[in-house]
Amino acid sequence: SKFLNDKWMIKNGFLNDVQEHKPWWWNIKVQKLNLSAPLILLPEVSCQKAIEILQEKGYDQAPVVAESGLILGMVTLSNTLTSVLAGNAQFSDPVTKVIYDQFSKIGLEDSLGKLSCILENDHFAIVVHKQMQFNGNGSSFVKQMVFGVVTAMDLLTFVSRNDKK
Repeated sequence: SKFLNDKWMIKNGFLNDVQEHKPWWWNIKVQKLNLSAPLILLPEVSCQKAIEILQEKGYDQAPVVAESGLILGMVTLSNTLTSVLAGNAQFSDPVTKVIYDQFSKIGLEDSLGKLSCILENDHFAIVVHKQMQFNGNGSSFVKQMVFGVVTAMDLLTFVSRNDKK
């Protein structure tokens, strides 16, 4: 049944233009949001240190990315605190014990319409950009770089600041 759901089809990249009366911002690219560079945590960061970093830097959430570039998930301040206070995690545990590993990714070239469909179900999306990397013997591979984290508030702020009445 999800294959008959247009929003699911858009979110998963199977459909592009399904909304007949699109708002003015529907086809604008995600890169126009001018997102700030994200704070990224490595998997070995402890829950205690993650809480300190997030509070000090004024962030509510941050992607957890392995040194290889693999995106492992998102850590949020509230989930980390809740897990520690409930006894499900210790302050000394690595953040990988409290990460959300279910998350949506969106590219810089994707539309705000697609982002809007993702944000109807998810609290955030990780903005990624593919980068070609070469090693010493000349072989190449594609690596996804985390470019930012986008929330419904980012989209709403963009739309309200640029509203074309």
